[in-house]
Amino acid sequence: MERFKTKGGPALHQYCHMLTKEDCRRARSAPHACSGLHFVRIIQPHTDISLGDCNYLDTCNHMYTCKRIHYELDPTPDHPFPGPFMGGPGLLGPMGGVPPHLAKPVPGYLQALSEPQWVNCDVRNYDYSTLGKFGVIMADPPWAIHMDLPYGIITDDELRQEMDVACLQDHGVMFLWVTGRAMELGRELLEKWGYKRVEELLWVKINQLQRIIRTGRTGHWLNHSKEHCLVGIKGNPTLNKMLDCDVLVAEVRETSRKPDEMYSLLERLSPGTRKLELFGRQHNTQPGWITLGNQLEGVRLVDENLRKKFLARYPERASDLSPLANSDIRGGDGDSEFMHHG
Repeated sequence: MERFKTKGGPALHQYCHMLTKEDCRRARSAPHACSGLHFVRIIQPHTDISLGDCNYLDTCNHMYTCKRIHYELDPTPDHPFPGPFMGGPGLLGPMGGVPPHLAKPVPGYLQALSEPQWVNCDVRNYDYSTLGKFGVIMADPPWAIHMDLPYGIITDDELRQEMDVACLQDHGVMFLWVTGRAMELGRELLEKWGYKRVEELLWVKINQLQRIIRTGRTGHWLNHSKEHCLVGIKGNPTLNKMLDCDVLVAEVRETSRKPDEMYSLLERLSPGTRKLELFGRQHNTQPGWITLGNQLEGVRLVDENLRKKFLARYPERASDLSPLANSDIRGGDGDSEFMHHG
């Protein structure tokens, strides 16, 4: 019999009848989904979730305009959203799985949802008090670098004076992308917002052939083949330390777009916690993250408390808020998510 067995185990895998990992966890009342194959819902700006699933699914000829829900296979490792523990099963992988022995409890107010959420807004003057607290913040300001860019820039004074970032974390970590000329300003901003700079991550840029970029479009004296990300700590956050190194080697894509590997790195560092990205674009929206930026498509908030806070603060923007079916709205435990926890 052994000679007829497939090397490495069976190639066939059973689909979970619950479809998504979040629904599977909820049905099992467990922090992890089953071992079957799962799907992830494709939610586009024009999708009307109340209409339900598309009858044609992946054979739909109008997938980019169809208002019903479509699906694709979920290749990501399981993360317990929303659950009481941090981390995923198995060994460390490229998408951020965390060994069980590194799992730690996550306070209820910091537990993330598995679906991406975003708000199209002017990040400079948005009311951050409506968002609650976060375990991780990543910011990629559009620094003024004296070259033509496909987006607007923010001035140094606007960053210093207008952004009330300090209220977003009591205990947490912030990753701030900086340009060469803005490294000292970045350190100044971290201190102003209440952080202690503890690390610096370096992104080494490579091209499609996996070679270092040698003819970059930035740099006044030398071609820049790298970017810097300053790391600041506030309070006493619970983090999985010493899992990743401070050098990331990844391909260059669109202007200013950072490596997707950052999301798995940050998930390994602080699994299962709410995460916020400032100055994000549509391609930055991720499960477990809230993304703010002026190039996002409308407003999508799944958390009931976030929706209430948004509508109370910005009632004139009610039409911007994507409609959700009752079964898709999460939360609803009062304002506990927005409490200050020391």
